[in-house]
Amino acid sequence: MSNSYSNLSLAEPLKRAVAEMGYETLTPIQAEAIPVVLEGRDVMGAAQTGTGKTAAFSLPLLQRMLKHENASTSPARHPVRALVLLPTRELADQVAGQIKQYAKYTQLRSAVVFGGMDMKPQTAELKKGVEVLVATPGRLLDHIEAKTAVLSQVEYVVLDEADRMLDIGFLPDLQRILSYLPKERITLLFSATFSPEIKRLAGSYLQDPVTIEVARPNETASTVEQHFYLVSDEDKRRALHQVLKDRGVRQAFVFVNSKLGCARLARTLEREGLKTTALHGDKTQDERLKALAAFKAGEVDLLVATDVAARGLDIKDVPAVFNFDVPFNAEDYVHRIGRTGRAGASGLAVTMVTKSDSRLMGDLEKLLKKKIELEHIAFEEEKPRGRFNDGRRAWQEEGEAPRERRGGNERRSFTPSAPPADPFFDRPYESPSEAQEQPATWESAARPARSGISANIKPKRKIAALFKASETSS
Repeated sequence: MSNSYSNLSLAEPLKRAVAEMGYETLTPIQAEAIPVVLEGRDVMGAAQTGTGKTAAFSLPLLQRMLKHENASTSPARHPVRALVLLPTRELADQVAGQIKQYAKYTQLRSAVVFGGMDMKPQTAELKKGVEVLVATPGRLLDHIEAKTAVLSQVEYVVLDEADRMLDIGFLPDLQRILSYLPKERITLLFSATFSPEIKRLAGSYLQDPVTIEVARPNETASTVEQHFYLVSDEDKRRALHQVLKDRGVRQAFVFVNSKLGCARLARTLEREGLKTTALHGDKTQDERLKALAAFKAGEVDLLVATDVAARGLDIKDVPAVFNFDVPFNAEDYVHRIGRTGRAGASGLAVTMVTKSDSRLMGDLEKLLKKKIELEHIAFEEEKPRGRFNDGRRAWQEEGEAPRERRGGNERRSFTPSAPPADPFFDRPYESPSEAQEQPATWESAARPARSGISANIKPKRKIAALFKASETSS
């Protein structure tokens, strides 16, 4: 079969949409998966991220559903016939956008539902009727329980990035959702990596699937140039600046392992003169979508993100990816660097490695099945200016002398202040013979002398007697 889209057995409306999107040559996963899905077979597809899996399942499913398209305004004539499940909100929104473009010249309707947004607009769209529903598992269950999503007529199910859905604990939700679907259906499972759990899932819900592997499992794209630099924690940002300068990189992903570290690094890089935005799980959905939109539009230089952005996000022409932290899960490395070098383009992946990352690097070598050589970076520029964290929860300005610590508390050097002047103690010594017998003026004022009574005893006040004491004694 030819690797040209023009030779696919697709309807004219789909071919027209594909041509407008600039698609000409099929990627390997598309060339192998599309004919199989058109035949109505279950598929278990493995391909590294960024190879066009969305078109591989969307185009043949839309082709098969064209027999149901109609111009009726009745929601009953537009039931959900294809369900696409994805692990993250950003990926769901992206896939839904692509499907809408593919179906642009058809009368097939599509919608997307995911968490972090108000359910009312989603409910209103579902009530109008849609043939293709793209969703994240949690929000879909909300609509199922609210009876706003009816899945009794679903003919096609797609589990995209299935390994990620299992990693973040979606297996119980997936099992519940699949229990609402008809037994007779076509199921497509796509993933960048195949784990034993994925194979068990496929064995439970796929019927005689065709396995398609266009690359060795867990293999990184050959178009991505990979470098691993041995640096200290304090020099990571300096190394980032150096590579950006040496390679002339104008835009890049910067991945970190924690949400807190993501927010802190983004703020620091912004103070150092780089246009930066952050993307992590504590951001609201509106903030996350705005961050992605700004990065796609070229308004920011660096997108600092956690692994929430490591899966499936398709942003064209991203020249580089930086792993500011070595990922805890070795498989996430494959997904992270898959954000660059997409669709045959070249890319750069740089990983900052510290001495404490030896165990994580060992896991990565096992996954990639090769020895990783660590490189040293030659610094030419001064350390970035601005406030930074010295690793001991103490923020200080660049150039400020480091603060000493002992026992976990700061210890700053100081000069003790001089004691206050006291006229009494400043007087020269006087012998008893020279001293006056009378008390000092301040002593007399404080304790006036009274004959026969101690100065420390207050005299009783005299008060008038009500009764006169008897003169006769008993």
